[in-house]
Order: sequence, then C-alpha cells, then structure tokens
Amino acid sequence: MQHFVTVDNLDEKQVLALIKRAQYFKQGGRPTCDLSEVYCVNMFFEDSTRTHTSFEMAERKLGLNVLQFDPKQSSVNKGETLYDTLLTMDALGVKLAVIRHSQNEYYAPLIELGAKQTLDIGIINGGDGSGQHPSQCLLDMLTIYEQFGKFTGLKVALVGDLTNSRVAKSNMELLHKLGATVYFSGPSYWYDEAFEEYGTYRPLDELVAKVDVLMLLRVQHERHGATEEQTFSKESYHQKYGLTTKRYAKLKDDAIVMHPGPINRDVEFASSLVEAKKSRFKAQMQNGVFMRMAMLEKVIEGRELGGKTR
Repeated sequence: MQHFVTVDNLDEKQVLALIKRAQYFKQGGRPTCDLSEVYCVNMFFEDSTRTHTSFEMAERKLGLNVLQFDPKQSSVNKGETLYDTLLTMDALGVKLAVIRHSQNEYYAPLIELGAKQTLDIGIINGGDGSGQHPSQCLLDMLTIYEQFGKFTGLKVALVGDLTNSRVAKSNMELLHKLGATVYFSGPSYWYDEAFEEYGTYRPLDELVAKVDVLMLLRVQHERHGATEEQTFSKESYHQKYGLTTKRYAKLKDDAIVMHPGPINRDVEFASSLVEAKKSRFKAQMQNGVFMRMAMLEKVIEGRELGGKTR
C-alpha cells in the first residue's frame, strides 16, 4: 500500500488484519523494524484536535521523526500549491504526509501527478472535505469489533448531519461491506437518496430500542449556509434527533453509543451521557492511536521505509 486515502478498496480480510494489528499495538506491541530514520509531517488545513494529535501520538509510538507544519505560517499563503509543498517535503527527506484538507479527494491529483513526475511521498488521508475519513472509520470498526467480535448481523444506526459527514460516508460503505445492517436517521433534509445503496432511513425513536450501535454525528455548522444556521435550534434538534436520557434508557443492554467528536453537548448527545456506561466516545479516541499506528505501518511496509528488523 503506497498511500492510505480511502476505505473503498478494503475487503473484510484487510479490515480484520488492520484491527488485529491495532490490537497488537494496544497490548504493547512494537513495530518489527527500526523506524527512527523515517520522517513524517502532519499537514492539517482544517482545524482538528483528535485526528491531528492522535496521528502524532501514533507516529511517536512507532518511533518516527515528526516534523511540525503550520499552514498559517507556510508558503501556501503565498500561493504555493499543495503539490509543491509536498515536493518540498519530499526534497527535504520526508517520506510520509498525513493531510487533512477541505477539498474532496484532494489526494487524487497529487497521487496521479506524483506518479508521472518525481514526487515520492506516502499520503495518509486525515479527512477530505465531506468525502472520506478512513482513520476515523477504521477506529470505529475496531471499537465495534471489541464490543461484539463481529460485524455480520449487527444493526447500526447513523444519526444526524449525514450529508456533510465524511465519517458517515466512510462508515456506511464499510459497515455495509462487512455485513452489518445500516440505518439512517436525523433531519430528512440531511439525508440523500444515494445512501439507500447502503441502508434505510427510519425515525430515530423506531431505531433506538433495536440497534446494537447508535452512532451520533456532529452537526457541522461550518458547512451550512447562513439561512440554515439562522433557523437551527439546539434545543429542538436535541429533542427530535439527539440522545436524550429517555432514549438512552431504551437502548439494548449491550448496545453502545458512538460519536466521532467534537461533540456538541446537549445537541447530538446529552452532556450527562457523554461518559455513560454505554458511551464509547473516550474508547474511540484511545483506539484511534492504535489504529493509526496500524495504518501508518501499512504504508511504511508498502513503501519499504523501515530500517533493520528488531
């Protein structure tokens, strides 16, 4: 694997292998080769806490050298293209770049152009616009697998700002491929008929008592228009589409609640329930480090970057 930019091409065997490798790292396992001479950079053109910090923690646990990059202090502000920024990193000896960008599929022209010219750097997608979020998707799969040990037959509901969520798009595709039954809920105006390929839309109160996984999605205010934002009511949304204490009480005994973060408290998720027994919000963040270690290692192996075997 030269790059890790999407989950589209992963099959069940590959997903399970990544989960097992992440579990190995979670149990204290170490990479099989010396990575102290491999340099990487995290290039986040959109704000991030969890993904950015989690990738850096994963990189340091693997023993990689991490270079700092701040878009606000880079030549991007002088008009430098993303390709030329990566070309600079490549020339300096950087071998891996984790990138988050507002443009959907920003990575496609970089990979295509790089293959034709001299750019030789592995790209790991930290999120592209409203497109894909492979690392969040795979850490979610790890979290679900830890609870149930399977995907086939599970009932999973994705609830909320579906249209604008790269998490929803990645997860609906992979969960469907892995054999889970996928449901959608939330405001109908954030639902796209294209999602019917992966699951069915149902009212939230019809789903709460029967799903194994209730996956809440952040209301993405930054991707909404002015009119939409003016009419949005936090209180109304929470009562209609959020996890209230009444809905939480109706969940199955072994059901889990997930959220990719950041949480709008008392909107998608009642604040009192964020750290409740069935919530896996903190576990998802913890699992993110180990899954990202597995993803980085996969690209390192594919590009034959490691040093001597330990």
